[in-house]
Amino acid sequence: MAHTLGLSHCVGTQMAKGVEVRGNRVRVYFRYQGELCREPFNGDATPDNIAQAERLVGMIEYEIKAGTFSYARHFPKSPKVQTNTLGHYIDLWLEIKRNELAPSGFRTYKSKAETHIRPRWGDQQADAIDHLHLKEWVHKTLMPSLHNRTVREVISLLKQIFTLYRARNRSAHDPTEGITIRQPDPDEVDPFTREEIDTILSTPTDKIQELHLAQFMLWTGPRVSEAIALAWEDVDLKAGTVKFRRSQVRGVYKVTKTRRSAREVRLLKPALQALHAQAIHTQKAKPVEVEVLDRDNKTRKRQTLHFVFHCTTTGAAHSSSDMLLKGFWRPHLEAAEVRYRGPNNCRHTYASQLLTTGAVTLQWLKDQMGHMTIAMLERHYGKYISKDGPDMIPILEHALRL
Repeated sequence: MAHTLGLSHCVGTQMAKGVEVRGNRVRVYFRYQGELCREPFNGDATPDNIAQAERLVGMIEYEIKAGTFSYARHFPKSPKVQTNTLGHYIDLWLEIKRNELAPSGFRTYKSKAETHIRPRWGDQQADAIDHLHLKEWVHKTLMPSLHNRTVREVISLLKQIFTLYRARNRSAHDPTEGITIRQPDPDEVDPFTREEIDTILSTPTDKIQELHLAQFMLWTGPRVSEAIALAWEDVDLKAGTVKFRRSQVRGVYKVTKTRRSAREVRLLKPALQALHAQAIHTQKAKPVEVEVLDRDNKTRKRQTLHFVFHCTTTGAAHSSSDMLLKGFWRPHLEAAEVRYRGPNNCRHTYASQLLTTGAVTLQWLKDQMGHMTIAMLERHYGKYISKDGPDMIPILEHALRL
C-alpha cells in the first residue's frame, strides 16, 4: 500500500511499499523470518532520502529471497542485532540451566560454553552461523586439541543453544544438524583383582579412617560421592545395612540423583567390619548441620548429621572426592605398588567380584548398586576376572554328569 508524506515540501510524493514516514523521519519495513521488521532510515524525510529508502527495501527483499540478507550489515545498531547474537542466547540458555541443574552440573556446562563456544561464536549473529563454518571449527580447532567425547559434549551444548534460538525464530535453521562426532570404543572396566584388594587393605598407613573408607567402598560399591556423604543416621550396624540417601560433590550435599538411587544395601562382612572399626572414630563425634539440595535443584533442607568417614588431616567430613584422591588414594596405591585406578574403580571392583562368583543375580546386584539397568550392568560390570573366578570345567563336568 502506498504512503504519502505528511510534509509540505513532499506532499503528493508517492512511496513504494516498505517505506513509511513518521513526523520528519523515514522508516523501512519488511518481513524477515516470518516477522515484520521496522528500522529507521538515517536522515530527514526528504524526497532523496525516501528514494534511497525505497531502493534499500528493494535490495533487502532481493537478498532475503536469495538467502544472502544480513541484518547486522544493514542495521548494525538495531536492538534486533544486539539480541540476535549467539552470545545473547548463550546467556539465556545459561540462566535456564542454572535453575535446572545441580551446581556441579551447571559449572560443567558453563565452563564448556565459556571456554569453547562463546570466544568463537558469541559475537556472531546466530542466523549467520552456518553448518560449514561449524564443521570447519570442529575439525580444525576442537578435534586436534580435545578428546572426541569433549567435542561431542560441546556440540551437544551448542545444539541446545540453537534449539532455544529457534524457539524464538521458528523458521531459522540449526547449523549443528548433521555434525557427528564418532566415539572410540569405550574402555573396558578395569577392576582391582582380589590380590590387589588384599594388598591395598594390608598396606600400612597413618590414615586409618581413609583405609576404612576404602574397605567399605571396595565391598559395598557406592559412588565416592555417596560414601563420603554417608552418616551414622543412615547405618544400622545390628541389621548390617546402610541407606544411601545423599551425595556430596564439590562441597554441595544433595539427595541421590534419582529415587531409584536412594537405596538400602545389605553389607558384606568386610564392609560391616570397616564400619565397626570406624565407629570408634566418629560415631560419637559432634553432629554437623548441612543443607541438602533436593532434586528440583532449588529446595534446600537442613539436616543434622554425624558423618561416618572423616578426613584424618582435618578431623571433619571429606569436603570433596578430590581431597580423598590427592590426600590418600593416589599416594596409598603408590605405596602399595598397585597399578593406579581412580577411587570410583571400587564400584567396578565390587560389581565384578560379585558377578565373578556366579552366586548373585543381576536383579539383586542392580538393587544394590542403584540407578542402573540390567543392560548397564552387563555392559559395564560384567567383566569376568579369570584370576579370581572358579575353575568352570569341573563345575560343568559335574553339572553335565560327564
